[in-house]
Amino acid sequence: MGTSTPELLPGTLYLLVMRTLAAGPLHGYAIAKRIKESSGAFLTVEEGSLYPALNRMLVKGWLKSEWGLSESNRKARFYQLTAKGRKQLEQEDKEFRSMVRAIKLVLDNA
Repeated sequence: MGTSTPELLPGTLYLLVMRTLAAGPLHGYAIAKRIKESSGAFLTVEEGSLYPALNRMLVKGWLKSEWGLSESNRKARFYQLTAKGRKQLEQEDKEFRSMVRAIKLVLDNA
């Protein structure tokens, strides 16, 4: 088995970001850090993927943002789930868990 970081399945980045933001607002770097820590350092979200995804989620109305100061007193954009984003999170979480169950069935029974 290699030591490279696995690629996220299509669509899972939105789910991971929304789940991470369900606990409260965070800036981009903190979102990436929390995902990495929560996965036991198994998942790494690159800046080049995270910020375009955050912008798409803002356009979809799933997130809102405001400027504030980070822990290091730097200006940072903080992202927060909207009501629409919470509904989307519920839907995506349900769909993803169903997909994982189906994949597991195939792996266990094929």
